[in-house]
Order: sequence, then C-alpha cells, then structure tokens
Amino acid sequence: MTTTQMAREIAEQPAALRRTLDALLPLRPRLAQLADGRRKVLFAARGTSDHAAIYGRYLLETHAGLLGALLSPSVATHYRSRLDLSDCVVVCVSQSGETAEIVESEAWARRCGAVTVAVTNVPGSPLAESAGLALITQAGPELAVPATKSHTTQLAAMAVIGTALAADPEALDSDLARIPAEVQRLLATDVTDAVAGLRDADHVVVSGRGLMLGSALETALKLEETCLRPVRGYSYADFRHGPIAVVTTGVTAVLLAAPDGPLLAPMTELAGDVSARGAVTVGIGGDREFAKACTTHLPGPDVPEPLAPLGAIVPAQVLVEQLTRVLGLDPDSPRGLSKVATTDPRRAAPADPLG
Repeated sequence: MTTTQMAREIAEQPAALRRTLDALLPLRPRLAQLADGRRKVLFAARGTSDHAAIYGRYLLETHAGLLGALLSPSVATHYRSRLDLSDCVVVCVSQSGETAEIVESEAWARRCGAVTVAVTNVPGSPLAESAGLALITQAGPELAVPATKSHTTQLAAMAVIGTALAADPEALDSDLARIPAEVQRLLATDVTDAVAGLRDADHVVVSGRGLMLGSALETALKLEETCLRPVRGYSYADFRHGPIAVVTTGVTAVLLAAPDGPLLAPMTELAGDVSARGAVTVGIGGDREFAKACTTHLPGPDVPEPLAPLGAIVPAQVLVEQLTRVLGLDPDSPRGLSKVATTDPRRAAPADPLG
C-alpha cells in the first residue's frame, strides 16, 4: 500500500521532537528572565495550535504554579479592547507564523503592556520577527494538510515554557529526554481493532481531562477533518454533565488518559460507564485498569502525566491516518481544507489552517 505524506510526517516525529528540544531547552533562562515579575501567562492560538496551548496552560498551572489562560484573539482583532496586560506574558502560537489574527494579537498584546513569546515553525515569519522571544520549532516542512509533526513540536515548546517558569526547571528533564524514544515506540502501535471500532460507528465522541484535554480535542479534530464525519470533542466534566445521556449502541467513544495522576481513576470509571451503556470504547494511554475498562486499547507513552500529551497524540494520529485510508479518503488533502487559510475570509493576510 502506498505510504501517504501524512504517514511519512507522523514517522518523522521522533527526530523532529529531538531537534526541537535540543533547540529550545537552552532558551529556558531567557524565558524565565522575560517572565520575571509577571504573574500570568496568556495563550493566543487557533485550532490545532489552540490544543497545544491548552496543554501549555495546564502544565503552567499544575507544574509551574503559574496562572495560565486562553486569550480570545477576536478581543484584539475585532473588539480592539484596551486591556492592562502589564502583568502578563502572552504566548502566540501559529505553525506558519503568518496567521493574520495571531500576528495582530501579538502586536495588540505588546501595545497593552505584555511581553510576548512566539511559538512557530517558520523562522523569519512575521510572528517570529515581532515577538520578544521566538521559540522556533524544528518540525521541518509539513506538506500534508493535517498537522502532525508541527503539533507535537508545539507540545514540546509548551513543555519548555512550562518547565522554564517552574521552581525547578530541570525536574522533568530526564523524562523529556525519553520522549523521542517513546514516540518511536508508539509509531508501531497496531490500530486494527480501533479502526474497526470507528469505521462502523454511527456517532463518535472523544474525551479527556486535565493535561490530556488538549490531546482529546486534537484527536476529535483530526478524526473530523480527515475522515469527514461529525465528531464531538468534550472535556470529561462537560461529557459527564449531559452528553453521556445519549451514549448507547452505535456510539464509539475515544478516551485519552495519562498513565498516572489524579484524573486516571475518573477516566477509568468513565470508560466502564460508557462501555456499560453499549458503546464501543477506544482507550488511549492510561494504565492496565483503564485498558481493561475499554473495548479496545492503544498504548500511551511511559512518562509521567505532565509530559504524557507529547506521546499520547501519536497513536491517535496513526489511528486517524489508517482509518482515513480504510474509508477510501485521502488523508493528505481532506476535502474543503488547504494548508493556508484565513479565520476571517475578509482579512487578506495568509494564515495556516487550524492554527
């Protein structure tokens, strides 16, 4: 079977992650200096980049003890509100570094008193040139429309930010060093049973919680944009609050869990509950008890919860790429999407799709 561009780029991730960590970890002192005396970190991003930012926010709050939040770019680009951001670091995330509203949001944040950090895959891009500090991911050119290696290297950049601003920046370094090898291992994941569970589903939902929420939302997006089927991504709490009531036979639930941490037990309970309602449950990550509670299970990375998102998304990417081909679709060029797009068609500057 012909290898797709998406599959080739998924396979490039161990090397891309190694390059990115080697390039960005030495910048932690500059990040710490830039953020000195500022108590909040805000993230401006869209789509895939937004999912990386969600991870960055949780890592800052759970590991670094620093308040994080997601900034709404439309506040800057359409409402043009004047906010006091003098106590903030604003991290602007765009794969191309050309997303119009993210570039505009960075300029707006500076005018409002923030110091700014860019996370982009393109050196010399408008975002990289204008930010106070640019973290250039080392994914290399990405040709397939669905973002894979550019997303995982963004996650690596978030790990660099989250550790740089922690009391002990090197506390997770030994586990960070193992990430490329863990991703290499996960590339060989057999997703046959999971593909079957999703191929015939009438409805698909995806859920995760805490540090894994961004990966759950990214998985839902990848399933939707490449497989061309409606998929709903939920936080655990939102899913439990109401939508779980409609889960029954014909539904496939994809659940992502970290291998440890305080949210593993609730995710295991959710897997059992969803399965008891007649749904097919595809679990990614977690531990043995989580795997037993799922209909089918894909392994996750053997790293602590704070770094689990860097590897957990990889089996999901492999699953999506293979499912797309089983459905007779082209994962490299999903219908209706292009590698360059704009959030608002009336805005002329180019932007990368989904962040």
